[in-house]
Amino acid sequence: MTPQDFLRRFGEVAGDEARAGFLARFFEARGEAVHSDEVGNLWVGEGTVAFAAHLDTVLAPKPLTLEEDRWWGPAVGDNSSGVAVLATAWERVPDGAVLVFTVGEEGLGNLRGARAFVHAYRPRAFVAVDGYLGNVVTRALGSVRFEVRFSGPGGHSWGDRSAPNPAWALGRLVRAVQALPCCEGASRSVARVWGGEAINAIPREVGLALDVRAVEGAMLSRSEQTVRERAMEAAQAEQVQAEITLLGRRPAGATATPELKDCAMEAALAANVAAEEGVGSTDMAAAVEAGVPAITLGVYRGGGAHTEAEWVDPASLEAGAALLRAFWRCYRERAAP
Repeated sequence: MTPQDFLRRFGEVAGDEARAGFLARFFEARGEAVHSDEVGNLWVGEGTVAFAAHLDTVLAPKPLTLEEDRWWGPAVGDNSSGVAVLATAWERVPDGAVLVFTVGEEGLGNLRGARAFVHAYRPRAFVAVDGYLGNVVTRALGSVRFEVRFSGPGGHSWGDRSAPNPAWALGRLVRAVQALPCCEGASRSVARVWGGEAINAIPREVGLALDVRAVEGAMLSRSEQTVRERAMEAAQAEQVQAEITLLGRRPAGATATPELKDCAMEAALAANVAAEEGVGSTDMAAAVEAGVPAITLGVYRGGGAHTEAEWVDPASLEAGAALLRAFWRCYRERAAP
């Protein structure tokens, strides 16, 4: 089956369990043993080098709109195309490799699938299959996600106008987050804000969700500490309560070996793909965290990721499959145990 044929069928399948079931039936029809774990990962093969594509999505997939040079639909690229390319790159899983399809990469999944697999399987190397052709991620982008809630007694907006208002504390924190380092090697975002009960009432509770990222672990740690300190200072200044909840954490760092990097670039050349090294947030971070050599390879062309208007160039999937095969030929020779 070509990656296009696979994507045409798989691209509209919604939900982790349904998508894992599709993959299980595909590999079983090829006569290959399928393995799974309690978190929802699925894998085939018994090698020590893991190729991993996450099957979870940000938006629920829908039936694709197919045009000659563009296929449209939520999640058609990230990461339905990555799954399609990895599943069909070889007619059989090559000796020495294991193909893994993980859950929990997107949103607040906190890399639970990749972390569980790396912890249990301890691969010799980890290759995440995710993103656009030409992107070779050699450094994991670290992130910390928080939820901060401010609470007070509430009251009537006129009758209790001198009462503490948690919204003022929230405003102070937003300004403090805006002052965090950005945008050279770091970022910060107020992703969501909520609270209040009525237009004529002082809110009893308000809150916000924060996403803080950095290329270097030390900078990420400093930003996290700053957020925690500023939240408590804002609460104290406005005489309200603050509650901070950690939603997720991804490590920053790099474990890509010269062999991984060289083979990625040589494979791109062989597939006629212009490539460059970069930083990204992918499943490879779970391997970096465990000290396992890791890299990420992009395998399709497209745009509009995480939107209803996401699209891919269907012809590019063949180039992505060729890149994976060329990478494996190189790495198998260079890094033989």
